[in-house]
Amino acid sequence: MQLILLEKVANLGTLGDIVKVKDGFGRNFLIPQGKAKRATEANKAEFAARRAELEKQQADILTVATARGAKLAAYVLTVTQKAGVDGRLFGSVTNGDIAEGLVAAGFEVAKSEVRMPTGPLKTVGDHAVTVALHHDIVVDIVVKVVAEA
Repeated sequence: MQLILLEKVANLGTLGDIVKVKDGFGRNFLIPQGKAKRATEANKAEFAARRAELEKQQADILTVATARGAKLAAYVLTVTQKAGVDGRLFGSVTNGDIAEGLVAAGFEVAKSEVRMPTGPLKTVGDHAVTVALHHDIVVDIVVKVVAEA
């Protein structure tokens, strides 16, 4: 299936690229998410007419993400969880917990933007977590997990 990308897609291409993808990926993810359209002649002509508008829209999204990233840079989030005497948690701190903590602190962050390279946090201490606000804007924060008193 050939598609025209309407925005930058990681490991696939940038705005305006015509890419060949598997049918399921295009039909079930890219098209419903509004990230691509089928590469028909009519859609190619429509894209050519709207290219400047789409580029401006993507630039605005990048500007907003840059501002959010500047606010969030080097932030330390403290999360309190029940823990045993050995420092292991009686559960875990997930990306949803981190997103809720950041929203409570006044940041605009979605659960899907929080990336945890080692999986959920299961011990007390400081942990590095990345927040991907945009494909080009990735911010590192520190999550400090403390035991509940």
